[in-house]
Amino acid sequence: MPVRSAVLAAAAGAALFLPAAPAATAAPTDTPADTPAVTESVTVDRTGRVAADGTVTLTGTYRCTAADGAVFVSSVVRQGEDSSVRHGIGGTRAVCDGKEHRWTNTGTLSTGALKPGAANVEATLMELRITSGLPLPSFHARKDQDVKLVAG
Repeated sequence: MPVRSAVLAAAAGAALFLPAAPAATAAPTDTPADTPAVTESVTVDRTGRVAADGTVTLTGTYRCTAADGAVFVSSVVRQGEDSSVRHGIGGTRAVCDGKEHRWTNTGTLSTGALKPGAANVEATLMELRITSGLPLPSFHARKDQDVKLVAG
């Protein structure tokens, strides 16, 4: 399990420093007109939870098509006047079958790091592709959403 945690942490860290992908990517334009375009997307629910012990839970949906590597939904949240401070909140393994799925990310921060109230969440649908033996991020979709954190 430590390897998975390290991969998720690396993926979340990479998401903070690499350019974001567009919110949705349409299918190639050579698709026949009567075939609906398949899009990849990620959404963030407008309400998140923050418990008294610092546990934060964020949720939303995602949709992705075939992928060569492992795909994850990562999320970061920021709150307050110092919006440059971002807190990584978990990572969920994604199933890329073209269907819409729910995601839930949970992470525990120091008590008081986040409080009930307005916040901003960035969710990223990211694939780790193995290139020359290294897992490198490939972004499928990104969503920036203002949310309300509630106690609980």
